[in-house]
Amino acid sequence: MSTPLSKPQIIAHIQKSLNYTVFDSKWIPCSAKFVCLGNFPRGTGVMQVYEVQHGEAHLIKEVEKPKPIKCGTFGATSLQQRHIATGDFDGNLSIWNLEMPDVPVYTVKAHKEIVNSIDGVGGLGIGDGAPEIVTGSRDGTVKVWDPRQKDSPVANMEPVEGETKRDCWTVAFGHAFNDQDRCVCAGYDNGDIKLFDLRNMSLRWETNIKNGVCCVEFDRKDINMNKLVATSLEGKFHVFDMRTQHLTKGFASVSEKAHKSTIWQVRHLPQNRDIFMTAGGAVSIPLREAKRTRMARMWA
Repeated sequence: MSTPLSKPQIIAHIQKSLNYTVFDSKWIPCSAKFVCLGNFPRGTGVMQVYEVQHGEAHLIKEVEKPKPIKCGTFGATSLQQRHIATGDFDGNLSIWNLEMPDVPVYTVKAHKEIVNSIDGVGGLGIGDGAPEIVTGSRDGTVKVWDPRQKDSPVANMEPVEGETKRDCWTVAFGHAFNDQDRCVCAGYDNGDIKLFDLRNMSLRWETNIKNGVCCVEFDRKDINMNKLVATSLEGKFHVFDMRTQHLTKGFASVSEKAHKSTIWQVRHLPQNRDIFMTAGGAVSIPLREAKRTRMARMWA
């Protein structure tokens, strides 16, 4: 018989009010520090660095930027440098040294409109191959960048001429288990999910979940594709078995109504990829477990 103490509990460790809109936050690798990205009410961007000390979050650095900052990732940096890559409302991709964040160490006009989502791989010892950054934008394009190559992307996935450009809300790397293979998954405002194979420079798979795709994430980036979770506007999440694919019906999948409102994010537990958490608009963050043996054969 289970008791309340035997159930998973989420305890607020630190709570802090801020005077700006936070769009993204990331732990600085191998530290007790985290960075918050967002925009002030006056329309400028802000980057703050906090350090956890004695049960409190202490602000140790704040930098104001001309444009609001929408998203960030440490995925393409080394543990020695720990540079953060960000996307802003003006379509810029920038890489910052948080010790000297006044001027970016790398910047490029990546998109014509806001950068909605960003992800990195090849850094921090996660994923084989070159360090790369992927960005998804309101202009309908998904681009892959190598920080060692200035100005032009190494891959550009955009609608063909005459096709309607859909707002790309989320991007994620996966399948980076050797030096040759790598995939990018992108989710769009009309419910489209597209999987791009960067080795063959081709569209590997696509489906539609009938609602805007807010977040996609592989259970791990540095293994042969295993599971992919996609969240949507109407409170549903979809789990795709990326190792069980039908020739015409796509990947086996299950879906579940988890929230009463939008599921903004999904994050897998690094220590156990069968466990993931979803963050909803109704201030709830359920903990989930997804095992292939529990997956019904519902074809996408």
